[in-house]
Amino acid sequence: MEKVGIALATLSELPLNALRVKPLDGVSGWYIWGGEYSAAGDFFLPLHIAHIEDYCALIVPYLGLAPGWRVQLAPGHEDVWFDESTASE
Repeated sequence: MEKVGIALATLSELPLNALRVKPLDGVSGWYIWGGEYSAAGDFFLPLHIAHIEDYCALIVPYLGLAPGWRVQLAPGHEDVWFDESTASE
């Protein structure tokens, strides 16, 4: 089962951000966080993708996007774009 990296403690913050990089070793490549990104080593926690709807249902419709895609959501705001710099990471 694949996992996502998710910053559970930040999901109440806006905007909701998601980034997909190249999948590797059972990791889907998705990283999801709310508000500001942090490079701290413990910012993201692993979560089995089967449980994502329980924690972050808003991101579920985007999980089929390929590596390189980014998503940003907030009330009245939806931005989905391809970021070439992350496509091969």
